[in-house]
Amino acid sequence: MRKDKKQIIGDEIGDEQIKLFLDFKPFDATSPSLHKLIKAYRGLRIDDFERFLVFFREAGLDLNGKDEQGNTFVDLIKDQRNADDYIALIEQARAAA
Repeated sequence: MRKDKKQIIGDEIGDEQIKLFLDFKPFDATSPSLHKLIKAYRGLRIDDFERFLVFFREAGLDLNGKDEQGNTFVDLIKDQRNADDYIALIEQARAAA
């Protein structure tokens, strides 16, 4: 990293920045809801993803969206190293729906 660049780790993300993940749109037949979940999973830390799910549900989006092959969010991430915490949040959100 260049000396004049500040590395940002752990700074709080505001609600408006988190809500930007609701704007993503898929370029294929993937469910728009699933696409938003995947983008948020890839771009947000676990605490921010938990906050994102509140906005996601308030927007009336589908926690069970599928891609072209019929895979859900959990199906797509379950083999990844940090997936368990994200899957637990999805399951909590589904139970609360």
